[in-house]
Amino acid sequence: MFNDIGALELVTIVVLAILVFGPDKLPKVVQDVAGFVRKIRAFSDSAKQDIRSELGPDFKDFEFEDLNPKTFIRKQLSTNEDLSDIRSSFDLRQELNDVTDAVNGRDPEPAPAPAGSGPDLVKKPAAPSSEQRTPFDADAT
Repeated sequence: MFNDIGALELVTIVVLAILVFGPDKLPKVVQDVAGFVRKIRAFSDSAKQDIRSELGPDFKDFEFEDLNPKTFIRKQLSTNEDLSDIRSSFDLRQELNDVTDAVNGRDPEPAPAPAGSGPDLVKKPAAPSSEQRTPFDADAT
């Protein structure tokens, strides 16, 4: 729950709690907060159980973490065989290098093309002749 709180933040919260509530009332406040957190967790667990029972036996292995888009995509990429074939044939680093070379005006290094691949859309086209170029106007930009 508090995975992203460091030691300094925790010490700051404790010092502020002591200053705001005082050392006499602090144990009672901590008990109240802990009880509130327990009630929220119990409510959440009972809501999850109700949803699972309403969905029926078809969704008995349903996980609520799958509703997170990142988790869903990660799970689909790791289990789906068609997507894993696509993922293994795609080299993101090579694609980024090709785009960088095209933007900088360098010829990209020829990479081995997979079978059945189409035209290279990243390759920079030949420069137009001088009569085809529009004049550059520094004042217009």
